[in-house]
Amino acid sequence: MGDQSRSFLLLQGVSSPFFARLATALSQQGHHVHKVSFNTGDAVYWLPRRSNWFKQDLSELPDFLHKLYAKYGITDQVVFGDRRPVHIAALEQGRLNHVRNHVFEEGYFRPNLIALEQEGVNARSQLPRSPQWFTQAAQHIPPQPLLKDFRSRLRLRAMHDIAYQASGVLNRLLFSKYRSHHNMSAAVEYAGYIQRSRLLKRVAAVNTRKIENLVAQRTPYFFVPLQLNSDSQVRDHERFRTMQLMLKHVLQSFAQHAPAGTSLVIKNHPLDTGWEHYDRVVLNLEHQFGLKDRVVYLETGDLATLPKHAKGTITLNSTVGYVALEQGCPTLCLGDPQYNLPGLTDQQDLAQFWGMPVAPEAELFQSFKRVVVHSTQVYGGFYCPPSIAQAVQGSCERLAAELSPLQQLLSLVPI
Repeated sequence: MGDQSRSFLLLQGVSSPFFARLATALSQQGHHVHKVSFNTGDAVYWLPRRSNWFKQDLSELPDFLHKLYAKYGITDQVVFGDRRPVHIAALEQGRLNHVRNHVFEEGYFRPNLIALEQEGVNARSQLPRSPQWFTQAAQHIPPQPLLKDFRSRLRLRAMHDIAYQASGVLNRLLFSKYRSHHNMSAAVEYAGYIQRSRLLKRVAAVNTRKIENLVAQRTPYFFVPLQLNSDSQVRDHERFRTMQLMLKHVLQSFAQHAPAGTSLVIKNHPLDTGWEHYDRVVLNLEHQFGLKDRVVYLETGDLATLPKHAKGTITLNSTVGYVALEQGCPTLCLGDPQYNLPGLTDQQDLAQFWGMPVAPEAELFQSFKRVVVHSTQVYGGFYCPPSIAQAVQGSCERLAAELSPLQQLLSLVPI
């Protein structure tokens, strides 16, 4: 199958030229490539190619796609993110029509890697949930080469996002029924970023000193990295659908069960818009649960340093969990990400975790990382030209292959 011509249907991609570059490369290899545009940004980033515009209600998407599958003989469907409303419907329609689904996402191990899996990512990944399987599968994978750092600038990512969102001013005219998966308008989001960028300039040095003091004084602390409320992994969670709910649960448990003399360090997400005002949220919870002088809130800080010196890390399902595990930091998940495995994350409940956190097994983590990188990650990135070129090269090979790297491993090491 890898040597045969395939027919790809690309849906929404990341806000960058990545999907357009990917389409060019696939076409040059003899494959057929088609595109669905759901809004003006999709169409603009596809220029000068023509795309199939979906302008109806979301309920009509399955029939729209069914007709495209038949018209173009679609064999493969490609999306970025599996929880956008348009993609939830599209992935299900692909399965019903025996179309192979490929899902891109930000990398699990960052930087310099992106995720590419069949059918789903994150909690819907097809990675097995067996520690023993990872140990056995790792024996079939050669050592991974060192990866070059592309040093992709956040400014470049922001420029692409602004260009994509600015095109949306024409949505009311061209795509009047389109509804974004974002929980706030681009104007409100950008206003938040501008406001927060000023805040970060004021507090960066102070936050750095706080971290340095924690390390120098060997303060025993637990680390809580925040996620974005707009993240589908947060929105879809049954119990903690906002970080505010998770924080209340964690601080209450900390107040009731954590040993005296320990602190709690909470760090905001680097892409937070600032509208949530977590500094006030944390301060109110600190007062509510009698935790004066035991909670440290940070807007910024080194994500490698914080878990390295922590007694433990508590997360919902953030990719920071990978960082913590790699640092050998005991990690407890309140959600169920794919790295939530016995031997990696602490399987106790939170009340027990404070008193006796269990560190990950180093050898198991190395096996786990080797398998995950080999089977679900592609070297490259979505934003700077050199990283896009590298990601396109690796992605084309996987998209056209008869079996994905994970499927190949599963044929060698059945679950």
